[in-house]
Amino acid sequence: MFENFKVPKDLMPSDPRFGVGPSLIPVSALESLSKTGQHLLGTSHRKTPVRNLVKELQEGIRSYFNLPADYEVILGNGGATLLWDMIGFNLIEKKSCHFICGEFSDKWYRSHKIMPWIEAKDVRVEFGKGINPYEVAGYDSYCCTLNETSTGVQLSNIPKLNNPDALMMVDATSGAGQIKADFKNIDVYYFSPQKVFASDGGLYVAIMSPKAINRINKLSQERFIPESLKLTHAIENSRQNQTYNTPAIATIFLMNEQMKQMNKLGEDKVIELAKKKAALMYGWADEKPYLSAFIKEKEFRSEAVITIDVDEKYNVDNLAKSLRDQNAAVDIDGYRKLGRNQMRIALFHNVSYENLEKLTKIVSLAIESSAN
Repeated sequence: MFENFKVPKDLMPSDPRFGVGPSLIPVSALESLSKTGQHLLGTSHRKTPVRNLVKELQEGIRSYFNLPADYEVILGNGGATLLWDMIGFNLIEKKSCHFICGEFSDKWYRSHKIMPWIEAKDVRVEFGKGINPYEVAGYDSYCCTLNETSTGVQLSNIPKLNNPDALMMVDATSGAGQIKADFKNIDVYYFSPQKVFASDGGLYVAIMSPKAINRINKLSQERFIPESLKLTHAIENSRQNQTYNTPAIATIFLMNEQMKQMNKLGEDKVIELAKKKAALMYGWADEKPYLSAFIKEKEFRSEAVITIDVDEKYNVDNLAKSLRDQNAAVDIDGYRKLGRNQMRIALFHNVSYENLEKLTKIVSLAIESSAN
């Protein structure tokens, strides 16, 4: 259908990367990495150059989120997916309650469900709808996903728990940095850097309250935990500005470059820019008769990942292939497991308003031309 469509030169974006992960890593950050020469890559992560880099990143995260003084920034290898298992071993005493609105929140639940010492409860809604976490009597841990990458659902509220011993844990992978969170209500807030923070995967960042760290220390004395999954190791090493295992130093470097840029603006300004981009994209989806926002409940519409349904007459897979072949738009396909004729587009910090505006014009032109 779109094989013969040609993107006009004046609509070509300055950067075609609109995918929700891996993120758009600025070329300038790669150039900065190359300038480190023999100083950084290929050196021990236990030595001063890398530890200084990790320290700078930790301090940048603390400053950006304006964290409470007694919260700690923990780094480790494996990404958020591995952290689901680590949380099950290190942080869940007996019962975890999971709020599910998409594929990734469901995967976290399934990770805990198979652990024999955990009674995992799922509170779920149909994919495409939102659900805020709430307290359920008898549970020691609550698990929610700030921004469901698969569907484009964003939580609108994370409440303060009444039970002083319970933990609120938030998977913030595709929303961290761009969606406001009240850390006074959160004990574990974790993410991978390949979304808003414009780096490669394979690393996790976990912001932890003293209550969470106390539970980790307690459970480490009470149950078997494989050495590679012990969060006590991650905490001990992070306090020394290093990771337990050898990290991909380039990943840390690239995230730190992004962190420095975002700290120049501050979180409030970054969020303001994200809201502006979201308004553009949802307005476009509402305006065009062949488009519609997948998330109908406006309070749950993401400001980091937007999902837009397209009239079945216009095959998104074919359109996405045509735009990719022309290097006009990369990775705008919908999430495969949803099985919808849908676009999924990142509104991450490095995806510019101007390029998103061009993308709307390109897609509209392609569809309207094919309809004639």
